[in-house]
Amino acid sequence: MPELLLVIVSAVFVNNVVFARFLGICPYLGVSKNLDTAIGMGFAVTFVMTVSTALTYILQKTVLIPFGIEFMQTVMFILVIASLVQLVEIVLKKVSKSLYSSLGIYLPLITTNCAILGMALIAIQEDYDLLTSVVFAFFSAMGFILAIVMFAGIRMKLEEADVPAPFKNVPVGFISAAILSLAFMGFSGLVK
Repeated sequence: MPELLLVIVSAVFVNNVVFARFLGICPYLGVSKNLDTAIGMGFAVTFVMTVSTALTYILQKTVLIPFGIEFMQTVMFILVIASLVQLVEIVLKKVSKSLYSSLGIYLPLITTNCAILGMALIAIQEDYDLLTSVVFAFFSAMGFILAIVMFAGIRMKLEEADVPAPFKNVPVGFISAAILSLAFMGFSGLVK
């Protein structure tokens, strides 16, 4: 159990998917203008990241390794992720048309979100068991939600702020992201 706690703290804070591993930057920057959209994207990423890590772990252990076709790992993992994203897209279209339309182009981009593939590959690389892999993926996604929601809140406040013209929009967004990343560096060394 202490090992799982270390994995959780590491995934959320120390090795945060956005701030420490620099994965998932495209949706982090693209969907963080609105808090509701950021939360919706975060939960979509959470579902896809958690389920895909579990499925890719099973695929790795039951198909790729036994048949000696580990070289197909990336292709197979991307197929699993793409299938899950299609499922999320279909469900969102039926359940919440407003969230579906507000996510826009970023919803299909979850397929190519390097954070999702990265967590699946890191779970295999770290030689986690199935439970630890799923916990790692879920809490990495929680770290993603933490990052994107914090950034969305900051961006919403910056819209109201009196920012000098040369720094409006993208420049102040990058500066804010850099400061957030520096703040998360304070967690480094807490857990290996």
